[in-house]
Amino acid sequence: MARRHRPRRGSLAFSPRSRAARLVPRIRSWPAGPKQPAIEGFAGYKVGMTHAFIVDYRKRSTTAGQELAIPVTVVEVPPLRVVAARIYAHHPYGSHVVAEVWGAPTDDLGRRIPAHPPAAAPATTSFEQASGDEVRLIVHTQPTLITGIGSKTPDLFEVRVSGEKFDERRAFALERLGKDVPAEELAKEGEFVDVIGVTKGFGFQGHTQRWGVKLQPRKNSKHRRMIGTLGPHNPSFVTYRIPQAGQQGFHRRTQHNMRVLKVVRDPRTDPITPAGGFPHYGEVRSACLVLHGSLPGPAKRLLRFRVPLRAKVAVVEKVDLRYFSTRSKQGA
Repeated sequence: MARRHRPRRGSLAFSPRSRAARLVPRIRSWPAGPKQPAIEGFAGYKVGMTHAFIVDYRKRSTTAGQELAIPVTVVEVPPLRVVAARIYAHHPYGSHVVAEVWGAPTDDLGRRIPAHPPAAAPATTSFEQASGDEVRLIVHTQPTLITGIGSKTPDLFEVRVSGEKFDERRAFALERLGKDVPAEELAKEGEFVDVIGVTKGFGFQGHTQRWGVKLQPRKNSKHRRMIGTLGPHNPSFVTYRIPQAGQQGFHRRTQHNMRVLKVVRDPRTDPITPAGGFPHYGEVRSACLVLHGSLPGPAKRLLRFRVPLRAKVAVVEKVDLRYFSTRSKQGA
C-alpha cells in the first residue's frame, strides 16, 4: 500500500512570524549601486490600489505585445529633506561613525528629535578630510506636504550614497546637505526597486487562521480548530515546524524587483485620484509612483525603497500605459 502523504500546511520561509520591531524598517543590506554618486534609497506613503491597462512588455510571455489589465499600487512620495551626512568605517565588530556634519535644523524635524545646531566651519572641514568606507545621508520625510496620513511628525532614517570613488561620494553628501531630494533620483519609469515595509497586522490568531491546517473531524472530543499532534515523544520538545497559534501580520517584509510603471510629478495636471478619493487615504496632492502589483501594509503605511539588490531583469525603456483607472473605489 502506498504511503499516505500530503504537503505541509503553511510556509516556513518567513518563520518566526514575530511582530516587527519598528514601524519604519531599517535597511541593513545595500547593493553596489551606480558608479556615479547617487542616493540608493527613498520612502513614501502607501495610498491604495487600482487597475491599469498596459501592453505586455515581456518578450517570452504568451501575451507579449497584447493589452493586459493589471493591478497597480500608488505610493505618494513627497521629497525627502537631507539634514545630515555621515561617514562610516567598517571593522570586524561592526561599523562606527568617523565623521558627521549637520545642516540647518528644520521646523518639521523638531517634532521628532531635539534640534541640532548647524555645523560650524571646523566640523565641515573635518568631514571633508575624513576617510572611511561608506557615506550615508540622514533624511526625513515631509508629511506636512500631504494630507492623506493625518500626521505632521516626520520619520528619520539613513540612505546610502553609491559611487565608485569615495571623494565623489563625500562631496555629493556635502552638496546635498539641507536640500530636498525628489523621488525621480532613485526610480524612473520602467526600472525596478525593492520595497521594504511592515505588513497589515491581525493580532493573535489560532492554528487554522494562521497556518491553514484542516479542521478536526466532527466527532473530535476536544477542539475542532486545533492541530492533531504536537509531534513525537522524541525529541521531547515542540519544534518550530509545528503550526501553532501566535502573531499574524505586522511582519517586516521585502519585495524584490517591483517595476515602476509611472512617475507622476504633479497630480493636478496628471490626475491620479479616483472619484471620491482613495479609501482610508483621500486625495493625492504630491508626487507619486505607480508600481506593478501589490505592496505590504495598509493605507498610510510608510514604505522604504532601495536600489534592487538581486539580479535585475531587463529594464523596459518605455512602459506603454494605455489606461489608468480613476473610477470610484467606494463601491458606487
